[in-house]
Amino acid sequence: MKSTFSNNYATKCTTDLKMRVYTSQLLGKDMNLVLHGGGNTSVKIDGKLYVKGSGWNLDTIEEAGFPGVDLETLIDMAKLDYISDTDMVAQQREALEDKSSPNPSIEAILHAIIPFKYVDHTHADAVVTISNTPEGEKRLKELYGSNMLLIDYVMPGFVLAKEIYEQTKDVDWKSLDGLILLNHGVFSFDDDAKIAYEKMIAIVNKAEVYLQENAVSKELRFSKSFCKLDDSFKDELKSEVSKLRGCDIVMRFGSSIEAVSFSNFDNLDDIFKNGPLTPEHVIRTKPFPAIIADNIEEGLSAFTSRYKKYFKTHAKDEIMLDLAPRYAIIKGVGFVALGKDKKEVDIIFDIISHTISAMTLAQNMGGWKSLSPSDIFDMEYWELEQAKLAKAVS
Repeated sequence: MKSTFSNNYATKCTTDLKMRVYTSQLLGKDMNLVLHGGGNTSVKIDGKLYVKGSGWNLDTIEEAGFPGVDLETLIDMAKLDYISDTDMVAQQREALEDKSSPNPSIEAILHAIIPFKYVDHTHADAVVTISNTPEGEKRLKELYGSNMLLIDYVMPGFVLAKEIYEQTKDVDWKSLDGLILLNHGVFSFDDDAKIAYEKMIAIVNKAEVYLQENAVSKELRFSKSFCKLDDSFKDELKSEVSKLRGCDIVMRFGSSIEAVSFSNFDNLDDIFKNGPLTPEHVIRTKPFPAIIADNIEEGLSAFTSRYKKYFKTHAKDEIMLDLAPRYAIIKGVGFVALGKDKKEVDIIFDIISHTISAMTLAQNMGGWKSLSPSDIFDMEYWELEQAKLAKAVS
């Protein structure tokens, strides 16, 4: 991974916020760093934190996508013993400079307590792939040394911000090269936007080189010819998933050599028991796919049974989502993304393409090990998402 920062273009960024927009877009345009709304960035200006707002993507973000929040209020929130994410969102809105602005990122408090002007956060594939192996933390410690702060996975939102606030009270932030949230992502920071951006690039490049040297393909079963699906198979799959979803669905098939090879792994069930690439993905993809060999009905039935069991095991008073898979692995063929429209299916397709690449590499470093089922459930049934669902059905 290389820096794409242009000094010539940067001279056109006449304010700190314009510079924030520029380097945010640089990060967002690389899908190995950020996928579909993932990641967030911020800049501190005159007592305000301008942080990525809800509904904005980093690759296309503009100044309007950075709501200004009172910095002192956010720092004071980090000192609270506890606050629900719903109340956190409400209090952040109260602290907005402009009440017509979008909601600040749920990680605004975390951005606020990092004592640098510019803060960048991505879900870099390479770093998270290393993290999502049985010895991920050990590997990362050896790779980055003592100047990289590693934090065990904690649910994004107030709890994560509070955890980092407590753990860093005695930390010399100036001695750090960055911060890695295990199974989640990476933070870089500096008082200079270019330096903060290029620190991120350096961190991720180091991980990419490590994967090239340590995750070389050993027994990948690549196929030279793709198995063709007939129209009757596709029609049946679309019809059955549409019934489960309660609406017509759109399909997009992934049959790259890598996807075909992955679909032939014998241990797919075990791989998918161990979580998604990053926690936020589960809201888009559900915790696991349907796995279909020859019989569509059997594959979908196995998925719905597994999902019901997963929900029953972890649910308290949550409202269960629909029983339709968001993607399926089709043995010998690859995968298929299953969305309610073209926008959703394209998002799912991109996420699963990156997930399959990461899982394949991890298999060559001892296996895939991301989040526990309970952590996955907490993210999928996050209170803010449940509030949207309850409003929709009321």
